[in-house]
Amino acid sequence: MALEFNIGTKIKALRKARKLTLQDVARETGFSPALISQIENNNVSPPIATLSKIARFFDVKMGHFFEDDEEDRKYEVVRRGERRVISRVISKAGTGHGYTYEALSFQKQNKKMEPFVLTVSERAEEETLYNHEGEEFLLILRGTAEVILEDQRFILQEGDAIYFDSDLRHRLLSLDGQEVEVLAVVTR
Repeated sequence: MALEFNIGTKIKALRKARKLTLQDVARETGFSPALISQIENNNVSPPIATLSKIARFFDVKMGHFFEDDEEDRKYEVVRRGERRVISRVISKAGTGHGYTYEALSFQKQNKKMEPFVLTVSERAEEETLYNHEGEEFLLILRGTAEVILEDQRFILQEGDAIYFDSDLRHRLLSLDGQEVEVLAVVTR
């Protein structure tokens, strides 16, 4: 089984290296200073959209939060049990999203794509939409998902895919509350 991975420590290190306060980071990301603190202390995890905004704020790639400090590689093989798992994902409202994500690449640096496997375990009660720079590709591996893009809703079954500009406000949900597994590739 893949190991739980904590990105909060890296976020805290970036903040301290730039001599920024929790309020500085919170103002830019839309989270409260208390939530930034919880993220830094690995009590909760930011959704991918928020992590993307944090990465942009610190001018690093999202992969920075997952990689080991090793030399850059031309290729990378990640075995199923080696994935970096992020759970305890929190929403802007401070409620749980009921999803986890696993980084499928964390050794290759300066990559143009960030591949993840998302597992949505329940239907979120709130439908907060997120947006960030870049593009996103989603392939439904298992289950039935509802994808919201601005004011449109799409029902996607196993094997269906969607590609969109991430600056559109968006959200991935389980349609029926059953578990949904999705391959997500994000660019910035």
